[in-house]
Amino acid sequence: MTTATETPARHAARKVRLRGERSPLASVGLHLTLIIASVIAVFPVLWVLLTSLKPAKYATTTDFFRETTFVNYTNLIRDTEFLNWFANSVIISALSTVIGVFVAATTGYAVSRFRFPGKRGLMWTLLVTQMFPVAVLIVPIYNIMSSLGLLNQPAGLVITYLTISVPFCAWMMKGFFDTIPREIDESGEVDGLTPFGTFFRLILPLAKPGLAVTAFYSFITAWGEVAYASAFLVGDENLTLAGGLQKFVNQYGAQWGPMTAASVLIAIPAALVFLFAQKHLVTGMSAGAVKG
Repeated sequence: MTTATETPARHAARKVRLRGERSPLASVGLHLTLIIASVIAVFPVLWVLLTSLKPAKYATTTDFFRETTFVNYTNLIRDTEFLNWFANSVIISALSTVIGVFVAATTGYAVSRFRFPGKRGLMWTLLVTQMFPVAVLIVPIYNIMSSLGLLNQPAGLVITYLTISVPFCAWMMKGFFDTIPREIDESGEVDGLTPFGTFFRLILPLAKPGLAVTAFYSFITAWGEVAYASAFLVGDENLTLAGGLQKFVNQYGAQWGPMTAASVLIAIPAALVFLFAQKHLVTGMSAGAVKG
């Protein structure tokens, strides 16, 4: 209600505050903050892209549009083992993603739905393994892979990446399956489905957001990992992209042209996977956090 001493302008401003709407000054401040944050986020990516299009003599300068050329990309593909590195990374990442999704989904479903001896210990194991940093595990995993003859083999690196991604993804999938009503499992039993049939035919179609997050995390873990790839693989033809990039840096300097060109090409598959899974990422991550 407008008082006798309240002007129309003050009354309108008070109504705006009551409705929770932002004032013009607050709106300008918010948009300015978002613009600055966007520039900070995009600037490094744009710098790498523009540097990859410059000749070597301008690599460390700000002359981004001077003598623009694709020579860094052509030299990268023609004079290095980049295509082999790319193929190795695709194979290892694809296997890590497919196997990781299957193991994490089945483990998460079993922990969510069934009672069995050692269930609590398994859940604690999945949780505790996340406490160890990657660097601590390199030596013991290296010794295990060496004893099994899996060093310098894609299979060894796939197993290693599964040890990183599966515990986290299984725990997340367990939380996601907890949000799916158990009545669906019961309806499958009534229809004569086995537990595996219920899982594959009824539960998995409802778990697409969680599966998308699991696939994305498993892929990124394998695609961008450096430490294990550098320690477990030797020989130019056996390296992954992350290990191959180190060939462009030595004690005397860095080859910025081919390294930035490789960085741009490496980012493309990761961006495509993200675009494919993005509509499920928010739903899957939030659902998996409801009942951890």
